[in-house]
This record gives sequence, C-alpha cells and structure tokens, in this order.
Amino acid sequence: MSIASTSVIQIIPRTRRGVELFLLIIAVGVSVAAYVNIGITVQDKVPASTGYYAAGIGLLALIAHLALRYRAPYADPVLLPCAVLLNGLGVAMIHRIDLGLASIAEANGRTPKPPAAPQQITWTAVGIVLFLVVILLIRDHRRLQALTYTAGLAGLILLVLPLIPGLGVNLNGARIWIRLAGMSFQPGEFAKVCLVIFFAGYLVVKRDVLTLAGHRFLGLDLPRARDLGPILIAWGVSLGVLVFESDLGSSLLFFGLFLFLLYVSTERAGWLIIGGLLFAAGAFFAYQTFGHVHKRIQDWLDPFSIDGGQVATGLMGQAWGGVLGRGLGQGRPEITLYGQSDMIISSFAEELGLTGLIAIILVYTLIIERGLRTALGCRDIFGKLIATGLAMSFALQIFVIVGGVTGLIPLTGLATPFMALGGTSLVANWAIIALLLRISDQARRPQTPAAPVSDETIAMAVQKQ
Repeated sequence: MSIASTSVIQIIPRTRRGVELFLLIIAVGVSVAAYVNIGITVQDKVPASTGYYAAGIGLLALIAHLALRYRAPYADPVLLPCAVLLNGLGVAMIHRIDLGLASIAEANGRTPKPPAAPQQITWTAVGIVLFLVVILLIRDHRRLQALTYTAGLAGLILLVLPLIPGLGVNLNGARIWIRLAGMSFQPGEFAKVCLVIFFAGYLVVKRDVLTLAGHRFLGLDLPRARDLGPILIAWGVSLGVLVFESDLGSSLLFFGLFLFLLYVSTERAGWLIIGGLLFAAGAFFAYQTFGHVHKRIQDWLDPFSIDGGQVATGLMGQAWGGVLGRGLGQGRPEITLYGQSDMIISSFAEELGLTGLIAIILVYTLIIERGLRTALGCRDIFGKLIATGLAMSFALQIFVIVGGVTGLIPLTGLATPFMALGGTSLVANWAIIALLLRISDQARRPQTPAAPVSDETIAMAVQKQ
C-alpha cells in the first residue's frame, strides 16, 4: 500500500502594519487640515502653531505605530488610526473654542485665559506613554486573569474616592471628580478598566453556574433566584453611584458593562430583562427620593427653563448648525457652557452639522466594531469578555454622551472619548485602545503548527491497523 505524501500549507495572515501607517497619514492629515482651516477662518491666516501641532500629533502617532510594528505586529490596523483621528479633531475644536473665548475676553476688556489646546496635546503625550507601557509590559492579556479580585477592589476604591471629604469635588452637578495638587481627575475613567477585568475574570469562573435556567416566562429562561446575588450587588453599587455621586451616566455605564458581559458569557436574555427592570426601578426611586436627582431629571425634561443653560445653548447651537453645519470656525460654540468638554459633541454638531456628527459617530462605531471583531477572534474566554467589555464601554459612553447633548437622556458628566478636554479620560482611553490592540494581536497571531509527520510514520501506523 502506497501512502501519498501530503503537504500542509499554512496560511499566515499579513500584519497589515502598512495599512495602519497609510490610515495614520490620513488621520493626521485630516486633523492638521481642520486645525489650519480654523485658523484661516477665524484669524485669516495659517496658525503660527500649525507646525508644532502637526509635529506633535504626527510624532506621537508614529511612536505608537512603531511600538505596534515591533511588539504587536498582528494587532488590528484600524483601531489606532481611528483613535488618532478623534484625538486630533478634538484638539482642533478645543483650539477653535480657545480663539472664540479669547475674542470674547478681549471684547469685554478682560485678559484671555491660557489656551487649553496645548494642555490637551500634553495629555495626549501622557496617554501615548501609557499606551506604550501597556503594549510593552502586557505581553499576554491572559495574565491579567490572576488580578481579577485585585482589579475589582481597585475599581471600587476608585469609585469611592470622589465621596471622600476634602478630596472629592462637585463639578457640573456631579461628584465624580477628585482634586490633587491643584488638578482635577476623574477616577471613574480608570475604574471602568479595572471593573471590566474583574467582571471578565469573575464570569469566566462563574458562568457555568449563572447559565443554569430557572423558571420559564414568556419564552425566556429566567435565572434561578439563588443566582441573583452578583447582579443585585452590581445594581446596588450602580445605584450608589447614582444617588451619592449624582451621576446617571457613570451609574448606567458600570451596570450596563456588567449586564452586557453577563449576557455574553451566559447567552441568557433573561439577565438583560431583569437588569433593565432593576435599573429602571432604581432610577425611579432615586428620582422620587433624592432632590439632586430630581432636579437633574427636571432640567432634562425642561432644559429651556434655565436661561443660558448648557443643554439649552447646546440644542440651539445644533439647530443653528442644521444638516451641513456653519463650517469650521464660523459657528459660535464658545458661548455654549463647557463647549470644550461636556458639550464638545454639540460644538462639532454646530460647525459640521448633522452630517459631521454622524461621521464622528461612525468613527466611534468603527472602534466598537473592531473591538467586537477582536472578541470574536480571540481564542480564550477571558480575552473575549475583556474585548467585549472594553468595546461596549465605548458604546455605552457614546450613547450616554450623545443622548445627553441631544436631549434624549439627562446630561451627565462623562467625557467624550479622545475628544473632550480633560486628561483623565484621554489617558484612560488610550490605555483601553492599547489593551484592545494587545488582545487583537493575540487573536490574529498565527498558531505554531504541529511538527510534521513523516510518510514512513504514517505507513507504519497503517500497517499496524
């Protein structure tokens, strides 16, 4: 009996780093073009700082690209360019509002405040440094599973920090900030990363128990009553954030992350039904019981009752922008309260219109889609859950932010990822992108093939049979 020799062809995926570099050039080019366009429109000249801005954004993007090329060559080629594009456009809009605020100050005979755009570029550099630390130090995301409960404890501590007297401060109606050395930080931005790691590690161990079905109601398999403990604890913590920190956005974000990961790990839609009912009941109870929650809901229901309120001015700016917008540099986003931070989405909608706002949302959607694609391609359950949680953190944040700015839900203190003025959010989101890229590198990296079996070995095995 003759055995025909068989050769196995292994298809090695391309790294796509060249595609990433091409997309990065486009992202930096669009950001610099927006920056120059704003200067020409507002000041009738190319900004003198254009070279510094282009060199800063371009150099930081190149450093991140080189780190991936040498340490994570199979990482997703789209995530980094999307983050650079959003970051660059955010700096351009912050510069635009700097110019508008300076013009108002000069017209009223006041000294203009220092511009915020250089500060945002500095925070971008800090974010890229943390990006490099994650890429270089975390060589295998599966090692994070050993830190499951440590990450959970760290996340809870970060959530509680704003409630400490003398440390936490109330800004824009929400107590989600702490002040150290004269600077404000939002610890919840890092808490969400820690909690995603905790949720993923916990559900990897407990998902078999949580998958068990109890009673069946209207075609849905509801969980057993004895298994409701984890979701009740998560609900209690999120309700505490809503009540004591007066922040619907963070409460919805943390509880929503746990709920989505619970559904993904168990594939039981009953968890979504129970979680949704619990959150709705908690929000209604807080609205009826606590004055600050009641006031925030009332401001949402009737935003024009407050003359010059940030939601009212933001809505008017969006209406003035219309479908195509006033054009970069031709609107008045500087008169909207917190137009550089909480309301930066409204600023873009005013100058780029509904079309530009949809384009920005599509970029965020692309980040979410690539994150979920990474989760699908990941070979281990822990990595799948982390990638899903990090991607859904972007999805929930964008929903809460855009919903608040457009009047769909009450306005919250969450920052628009990569775009809003503020260092904590920017640095934390660069760490999230780094984690997603590390997991995607592991998912797309070709597996080591098994040692080839010789024809003689196969022939001997057949003869023995």
